[in-house]
Amino acid sequence: MNWARIMVPLSGGEADAAMVAAGAQIAAAFKAELACVHAPADVADLMPWMGEGFMGGVQVTAIESLKEAAQEGERSVRGMVEACPYAAKTVISLHSPVWAGLAMESRLSDVVVFDDQAARGKGPLAEAFQQIVADEQRPTIVARPGLKAGGVVAVAWDGGKEATRAARTALPLLEIASRVVILSAPAATSRNFDPAGLQAFFAARGVKADLEVMPEGGDAGPLLLKASKAAGADLLVAGAFGHPRLQEFIFGGTTRTLLQADGPSLFLSH
Repeated sequence: MNWARIMVPLSGGEADAAMVAAGAQIAAAFKAELACVHAPADVADLMPWMGEGFMGGVQVTAIESLKEAAQEGERSVRGMVEACPYAAKTVISLHSPVWAGLAMESRLSDVVVFDDQAARGKGPLAEAFQQIVADEQRPTIVARPGLKAGGVVAVAWDGGKEATRAARTALPLLEIASRVVILSAPAATSRNFDPAGLQAFFAARGVKADLEVMPEGGDAGPLLLKASKAAGADLLVAGAFGHPRLQEFIFGGTTRTLLQADGPSLFLSH
């Protein structure tokens, strides 16, 4: 299955240029549409803090400032996208309610690309990253320096449903990879599984994968990062573990380790 639409949420800041370039690289590998979605701060988010009745000067000033920032951000996004040489691209600027629009655009995309800061819980798109991964359960790429479509892809697999879903969903990336290596640490999990099972699954779909079984036990996160580095991985495919609680996505230990580490780019599926 080929990917036809790659979505990149943008805040209107300076970091957007790198994200447009990362999204264009992924899109070019599949001759897909690059959908650049400007997601500004939402005026509606201020309303719960304003109370009922008359809005004073401070509140009015805050609303006007947000509107001006959104307009400036949109101009910035359009300029960055226009400067990107990739031809099959579109710009979508969202308006209140911003989150509803962002969620809908993600549902109509094959994969969503975020930067490393958002994945680490920093910057204006941090909450959007958590919601896209957890609530919308959309396949997500965390683009880091060194991201290369068609490079070496490591697949973390422990036999669980999250990791297996990620491995299946990432097949288009695996099909164009220069090398695929399955990373498995049976001693680091209580699950009973045969790592060669995923290797056979890939082979039946035309993807040749090497198998690296790590004998160590303990925390899987550091083991995966070490093995990914040894394999020269440009991208690590992993299941995202965690639970949505009160609109906040609580990442599991392994996922937190991968998100906070200076490792390869990530392909996540929850």
